[in-house]
Amino acid sequence: MPGMHGGEGRAMSNSTPLLERKLTPREIAESYGVNQSKVLAWIHSGQLRAVDVSSNPGSGRPRWRVSPAALADWEVSRTCSPPEPKARRRRRKDPDLVEYF
Repeated sequence: MPGMHGGEGRAMSNSTPLLERKLTPREIAESYGVNQSKVLAWIHSGQLRAVDVSSNPGSGRPRWRVSPAALADWEVSRTCSPPEPKARRRRRKDPDLVEYF
């Protein structure tokens, strides 16, 4: 039936955060135009939060999933803000200098 989860007879709620669609490292890599190994490096370094959904966590082959909220946090942390304009410094006039013009 449409809107049912796994045939268990319960309707999926789009507002439940646990059921929101998680992204794979491959999907993230494709959307940002980088290699999948780069996304995995961000996960391993702790820059990008991810969850290991493998059947045997701690095994040698994790299956990472990233929530949209974690991806948004990562984007904010890597967003460059424009530098504040520097105050222009005025040259001090030399009291011994005579200006003719």
